[in-house]
Amino acid sequence: MTAAVLTGCTGTDPARSASPTATPTPTYELPPRPVRPSERPIAAKPANDGDTRFQVIGLQTGLSGFFGTHAEWQAKGQYVVVRIVVENPGRANSRFVAGRQKLVAAGGATYTVDKFAQAIKRQPDTLPLGAGVRIEMDLWFDIPKEAKVTAIRLFGDPPLGVTGTTDGAEVPLS
Repeated sequence: MTAAVLTGCTGTDPARSASPTATPTPTYELPPRPVRPSERPIAAKPANDGDTRFQVIGLQTGLSGFFGTHAEWQAKGQYVVVRIVVENPGRANSRFVAGRQKLVAAGGATYTVDKFAQAIKRQPDTLPLGAGVRIEMDLWFDIPKEAKVTAIRLFGDPPLGVTGTTDGAEVPLS
């Protein structure tokens, strides 16, 4: 009888010895979309700055000009267009300001968004991002013809209750 009791106590409990398994988080199934003419897809990892998450998805360089709905506009040098997804993963509102974003060229020179190109191409300058809001848009830059683009420095909104600005997150464009 003692042997039977000891045998029962030394066995392993299957529920305790099994490793816990992670349940995969469900994801949205979004259909793939074709890349726009003259645009190159960018496969950069998402970057976070403040309360904002960014994903760079496309790049166009060397554009001499473009047509808007009511105007044709020529570059002083070359237009560079960076296609981004901007997301507020938080629970509070945040704000995106296109004018804070910086294009980085070889040698470290930085360039700001071209306000006229942004306006003609009907891209937002400043927009509120509600909790969980995600938007896809273009950033238009007019840079010297000989400049070689290396990265973009993206700036989000500081977390709720924090004053000042954020440091930015640099994303390679290669």
